[in-house]
Amino acid sequence: MNKMMTLVGCALSLFATGANAAENKTEGNTPAAAKPNILIAYYSWSGNTQKVAKEIQEKIGGDLFEIKTVEAYPEDYKTTVSQAKKEIAEGYRPKLAAEAGDLSKYDAVFIGSPNWWGTIAPAVSAFLDNTDLNGKTVIPFITHGGGGVQNTVKDLTAQCKGCKVSATPWVGYGSFTIGISGWLKDLGYKK
Repeated sequence: MNKMMTLVGCALSLFATGANAAENKTEGNTPAAAKPNILIAYYSWSGNTQKVAKEIQEKIGGDLFEIKTVEAYPEDYKTTVSQAKKEIAEGYRPKLAAEAGDLSKYDAVFIGSPNWWGTIAPAVSAFLDNTDLNGKTVIPFITHGGGGVQNTVKDLTAQCKGCKVSATPWVGYGSFTIGISGWLKDLGYKK
């Protein structure tokens, strides 16, 4: 009985090894192109930007990193809007709850932010100030409540020292994730 179990185990192991090898090959028995290592970093006050970040991860894989502030913004919309306006005018950078850590394994970093007063949220600015993205491809995605892209991508690009910011951001209204699949495909990403 033990010999039979050993034979079954070996057969399954060989089958799995063959299947894995087949997955990593393309036509002509050459290795498939290496899949890029992706980080999806985002700040989300209302959950809209988080929804987009998770949709991107579902479509292409990658690791999620939620940019969180030590002190949460108020739950009341009007209070948060007033606070954000003041912080942006003063160039304030809130203290972040955690750092993204060593990003050396990532080839591309998707960065998501809501449009607050025509620019990226102060938490995203703090992330850019505290994170070494030198040499990385950075791909912005922006959510908004009617303001569109405005200066979000321009300001993100100015703050992203030494990185290559994609000229093709995804910009969407509220929590709608329309067009993400096509956008990712146009950028050359797929799972």
